[in-house]
This record gives sequence, structure tokens and C-alpha cells, in this order.
Amino acid sequence: MVSRRVLALGVAASVLFGGTFVAAKAGLDHFPPLLFVALRFDVAAVALLGYVALTRSRSDLLPQSRGDALGILSTGLLALGLTNALLFVGQQDATSAVGAIVFSLNPILTPVFAALLLADERLSKRGAVGLLVGLLGVALVVNPDPEMLFSGGGGKLLLFGGAVSGALGSVLVRWSDSDLSSTVRTAWALPVAAALCHGLSWQAGESVAAVSWGPAALVALLYVGVFAGAVAYVAYFGLLDRSGATHANLVFYVVPVVSTLGGWALLGESISELAVVGFLTIFVGFAVLGSESIAIPSIGSRLPTDAVVSTDALDVGEDATGFESD
Repeated sequence: MVSRRVLALGVAASVLFGGTFVAAKAGLDHFPPLLFVALRFDVAAVALLGYVALTRSRSDLLPQSRGDALGILSTGLLALGLTNALLFVGQQDATSAVGAIVFSLNPILTPVFAALLLADERLSKRGAVGLLVGLLGVALVVNPDPEMLFSGGGGKLLLFGGAVSGALGSVLVRWSDSDLSSTVRTAWALPVAAALCHGLSWQAGESVAAVSWGPAALVALLYVGVFAGAVAYVAYFGLLDRSGATHANLVFYVVPVVSTLGGWALLGESISELAVVGFLTIFVGFAVLGSESIAIPSIGSRLPTDAVVSTDALDVGEDATGFESD
């Protein structure tokens, strides 16, 4: 059974990330893309560093091992910084729907890196089928224009690069074996991500003078910085520590569902019959992944014929992680 805490973290991350693609697309009308990402991390860093400074002791805040440093760098440079830089730049040449489906390749890519680096996250063949079924469900929900999905390529390649960076970063965070809590690690990582994106923005010749300030710009920045930033990252990285990279990244399958339902509830947008089929397909994929016992040899490793692999939908490997999570 999925614990209430894991379920709460998954729901919070999915809901808050659900508006990221829409907010990013709206914000790009007012900000240069890399500067927008950098400012997002500035806002998130101030919010989260202030929070941990008030709620954690000095001993809990200070990194003390090589694993702590590697966890912070993996989070800041890959899982946050490079991933979001590629996402926001790629969104300039792609619709929100196309961006969502390309980025939903993240859960497919994660088991590949996990098979190489994490002994406790070997994906069974049935689990691989569940991931593919979930991806099909995302495609049905988003229903992007096939011509738009496969034409061009620049923005979509950047989005794909972001999915690769996010998958690799999440696996390296687990591999680092950090003793820092997920919240403290994320608080340290956000300034690293901000510095990286400010450097990329400067190299690209972007300028603060190009920002078109106004209510819409401030709302977009506030949302991606605080809600889809600091708060969502605490939920996501807490989920990552508790359930593993492969299962934590399933939130990116739920994000298009949340976006679609949010558009229906808040903006009066219609939900197509194909989207409903997509919802059900994603549910089937999760049900396959959540099978309690699978006696099938796992991808990337050999198991005895009598071995049983536990694939609790969001809690695989929790006892073996060695992480402290908030």
C-alpha cells in the first residue's frame, strides 16, 4: 500500500508542476527564456533558504560529506538547472502540449540510468510495459498535432535534452547517498541552479532590460518560482528520496492530466473523449506498475527463479535508500 505521506507528496508535486508548461509559455512573452529560469530559481532559493534557516538547526543545514556535495550538485546542475534551462528555451518553439509529451519521456529514460547506477531500482519487464502504457495515455490526453510534433526539431530536441537531464539528475541524486534531508539539499541546490542559468543567460546575451514587467509577468514568475518552484521541489525531491527515481518521475505522467482537468475546472475548457481514454490508459499503466508481486527477471539484472520483485507503485526500495526525507 502507498503510504499517505508518499501519496500526498505525489499529488502535491503533480498538481503544482501541472501548471508549469502553461505558466512557462505565458512568461516567455515577457522574459528572455534563460533569464526567466534564472529568476525563477532566485525566487525559489530565497523562499526555501529562508524557510530552512528558520526551521533547521545548524548541524542539519551544513553539508558534511562528499555524498552531500554530490547530491547538491546533481540536484542543482542537472535535475534543476540544465533541465529547466532546456525546457524553457525549447518551449519557445513548441506548444505546451508538445512540450508536455516530449518531457513525459522522462519516466521512460529514468530506468535506463537507474539500471546502470542503482542496484535497488531494477525495472521488471512488466514495469517497462506499465511505463509504455502510461506514455501512451499521456499522448492520448495531450493529443498533439502529429505534424507539429514531428516537424522542425530544434525546440523539441532541447525539450528531449531536458528530459534526459532530469532523468539522469534524479538518478544521481539517489546514487549520491546524501545524508541531508531532501528539503535542505534542495535549498542548497537552488542557488547552484540559479548561478548556472544566470551564466547561460549572460552567455546568450540576454538582458534584464528586455523584460516586459507587468501583472502577467509577475504572476507567471511568482507561480514558477514559489508554487511550481520551492514548494513543488520540496514535494518532488521528498518523493524521490522515499520512493526512488523511477517511481517519483511518474509524476510527469500525471502532470498533463492535472493540466487538462485544471483547464476544464478553471477556464471552462472542454475535455475530449480521447482525453478521457487517455486518463484511463494512464491509470492502467499505473496499475501494471503497482502489481504487488512480479516473478519476472528484471531489466539489467538476473534474479533467481523463485525471486519476487516488489513494485509498490510509489514506494519501491524505500527501506534500502538510506535517505532522510522531509
